[in-house]
Amino acid sequence: MSQLPTIAIDGPAGAGKSTVTKLVAARLGLLFLDTGAMYRSIAWLVLEANLALDDELKIAELVSRAKIVLAGERVVVNGIDVTEAIRTQTVSGKVSAIAKLGVVRAELVKQQQAIGAQGGIVAEGRDMCTQVFPDAQVKIFLTASVGERARRRQQDLRDRGQGEVSLAELEQSIAERDTIDSMREISPLKKAVDAVEIISDNLSIEEVVETIVAMYEHVVNK
Repeated sequence: MSQLPTIAIDGPAGAGKSTVTKLVAARLGLLFLDTGAMYRSIAWLVLEANLALDDELKIAELVSRAKIVLAGERVVVNGIDVTEAIRTQTVSGKVSAIAKLGVVRAELVKQQQAIGAQGGIVAEGRDMCTQVFPDAQVKIFLTASVGERARRRQQDLRDRGQGEVSLAELEQSIAERDTIDSMREISPLKKAVDAVEIISDNLSIEEVVETIVAMYEHVVNK
């Protein structure tokens, strides 16, 4: 194999993709590509600029000027560290509407493919397997029930000190994001035909990581 394989991980909001992807990348010594953070960064910029979500012309201009840097655990946009800001419930509630815009996806997919051109990455998002890296050697669709994803999101918000949000509110928000992500015209969320589905409700993070690492090692060693 001329270059290291690419691992592409898709799945709905709150399925644990970011956590699993970080751990898999660290375990294998690969680059972690958090595409969700990239879309969240644009959503944050749109909110900061107080732009209407349907103002594609101004959003296109904003995206073209945005400089997003993924530096380990930190996310920097136009020189500002937005690591915590992009994980707020406010941004979470808007990111799907931003991510479905063609002008946003076109620019960010181009950036993502450029980063992953040499292989050796673990990329997570909604369309990694189907659109961004369709030739990835390891494809995963990581999911969990809405109730379990809401519980995890609630704990994540607590851990970040962002206050208490009810499970019912989080379940509604997650279900709405699922609908938007799966019904959008451009790059909808769906399981690639050759992706392995992992339902993580009754699995530990370590069990999910071990499964993906084993799949990667099988590809490398065959």
